[in-house]
Amino acid sequence: MTTSDQIAPEQTAATEEQLEQEGDIAADYLEGLLDIADIDGDLAMDVRAGRAYVSVEADDADSLSSIAHPDTVQALQELTRLAVQNATGRFSRLILDIGGSRDARQRQLEMLVDRAIERLVEGASQASLPAMSSYERKLVHDIAADRGYDSESFGEGADRHTVLRRG
Repeated sequence: MTTSDQIAPEQTAATEEQLEQEGDIAADYLEGLLDIADIDGDLAMDVRAGRAYVSVEADDADSLSSIAHPDTVQALQELTRLAVQNATGRFSRLILDIGGSRDARQRQLEMLVDRAIERLVEGASQASLPAMSSYERKLVHDIAADRGYDSESFGEGADRHTVLRRG
């Protein structure tokens, strides 16, 4: 993981109480969105690894299918982060999960890393992955390290991507 994937020094880590406040604000915001869209869902909040996590869950998984697509979850996460930032005045690193979308994305990233490792095993000196969010790159770095490979992020903004090499 490169330095730019880490918290900037001038950005101090939020306290547990601040993260819980972020979760509450996010839950209120998401409840409003779900009501407007007439989507039934239950909200769960947690604080882990210096981030607020908010999950939208439902007994009937189909009821969340219209908003559980990874791109939709990413967009809703960004809107929710902005709502939290507007209310608190602080940048939010909140993570949103809808109907298990984060677990599904974790499995996709694991398969992507495994395919990249196959290319390395076949003789490639490095394997580039597609551009992705900082959170997804962090997951890729963790997956690669767990499998004994090195990884580094390259590029700027929306083009930032991860490259894997033999460890």
